[in-house]
Amino acid sequence: MLIEGLYKVISTEKTAEGILVKVHLNKDHAIFKGHFPGNPVMPGVCMIQIIKELTEEATGKNLFLSVSSNIKFMAIINPEKNPDLQIVIDITEENGEVKVKNTSSFDETVALKLSATFEIV
Repeated sequence: MLIEGLYKVISTEKTAEGILVKVHLNKDHAIFKGHFPGNPVMPGVCMIQIIKELTEEATGKNLFLSVSSNIKFMAIINPEKNPDLQIVIDITEENGEVKVKNTSSFDETVALKLSATFEIV
């Protein structure tokens, strides 16, 4: 975990296409004191890192983000109001790459959609 203590995996389920992971954000993590004081917001780059780490764990491979063809931030993730996230990651491996399609949400709200390609390192 690159940012120690930022989140905790509550459960992981294998799906036909990849994985469904439930995570709990640590609202008291230092990152939220600077982003932003009094109004914490989950940084987008941290969400991408979480998706990378979960994909690495699912595939058993070390990955490097090489292409992010589509990233849509659709709602603000406030760890004080919505600390529990559902992260769906569809994974396809081919030609030394791992392709990912992700939807991250809290409650019934989609917060992030991502399509990316990771190189296996």
